[in-house]
Amino acid sequence: MYIRREIESTIDAMLTQGKVVLITGARQVGKTTVLKEHLGGSFSYVSMENPRDYLLAKQDAVLFFDSHELPLIVDEVQRVPELFSPVKWIVDQSDQKGRIVLTGSQTYRLMKGVSESLAGRMRIIEMPPLSLRELIGSASSPHPYVPTRITEPKHVKGLAIWSVIHRGSMPELQDSSVDWDSFYSDYVSAYLERDVRDLINVQDEAKFYSFMVACAARSGQLLNATDIGNAIDVDHKTVKAWLSVLQASNIVRVIQPFRPNVDKHLSKTSKIFFMDTGLVCHLTRWTTPEQLRNGAVAGHVFETFVVSEVLKSYMNAGANLRDVWFYRDAKKREIDLVIQDGHVLHPVEVKTAATVGSDAVKNFGCLDRLSDYEVGFGHVVCQTDEPYLVTRDVQAVPVWEL
Repeated sequence: MYIRREIESTIDAMLTQGKVVLITGARQVGKTTVLKEHLGGSFSYVSMENPRDYLLAKQDAVLFFDSHELPLIVDEVQRVPELFSPVKWIVDQSDQKGRIVLTGSQTYRLMKGVSESLAGRMRIIEMPPLSLRELIGSASSPHPYVPTRITEPKHVKGLAIWSVIHRGSMPELQDSSVDWDSFYSDYVSAYLERDVRDLINVQDEAKFYSFMVACAARSGQLLNATDIGNAIDVDHKTVKAWLSVLQASNIVRVIQPFRPNVDKHLSKTSKIFFMDTGLVCHLTRWTTPEQLRNGAVAGHVFETFVVSEVLKSYMNAGANLRDVWFYRDAKKREIDLVIQDGHVLHPVEVKTAATVGSDAVKNFGCLDRLSDYEVGFGHVVCQTDEPYLVTRDVQAVPVWEL
């Protein structure tokens, strides 16, 4: 059963703004399904996974486009970079917008083709896995998460949040008959064999797998390339190169610390977050929701889930991901997230407890010294069922209110 996606209205908006729309995202997040369900009635569709179309596109890109009517969706376009120049020529023949939609899961190759051929003609959308809004059916017009006082809370009953976190947010896994461990085993194997081999020359795939496990074990934590390298016996330069692959294939996101005017008193170290907690659990072998909830990494995985939900809200709305930060200063005082809305900074803390007090927001005052910014309303995202005030300007909220 198709789950309505928030990104659909963002796709519609981008089709009115760019001659070409490019939709990127990790494998299996539902790019093809969304386009077929949402645009299938008015767009033709062709995939570069189809051997016949792939061969034609490689050998004669002009004939390929002569063989397909516009408007057209071209899936997995990174496999045939020869198509980018003909796309440029086609869209330049008309002032019409939104006639060609391209999709792909490898940012490196896609961005190279865009920068060389389609600069100024394309709108780019990054599609995440399913959001909790979508899973519980509360999706509406897409909007980036910005903390506000919640006066009309959502009433969500019977949601087993740790089962959701453990199961993951890939569309195929929403079918309960699909075996969780087998799905992710196949997913990782396909990722190593297709994307990783295409992007870099990894001679030891087992070593790269160990790298993925090491990163998953550190999701929600400060990124230390040397520490990861020591764990798997590679140097920090290799770790950084491999990390760029995980980023390029939309597996992980790196969140930067908030540093206005390059403040020397604030941290330079970023944090790493996986976009799918199910993959984190598979790689680190937390094989049941009960093990995860009671395990030593519960806090970091819960934070990973919350941060990924925040990022999904920005991606689905086509908003600027650079407005999502965290705070850490020289005294190691941290705020899990800082949401920037212009010159207003909204602090967000993530706690696994159901009840939190004012101690949970003790570091929010660190933002007061940033003279160029105002401090806005804050949230503590936790396991409460109903929102409640922690202080006059901070509210504890359940994760489904994001």
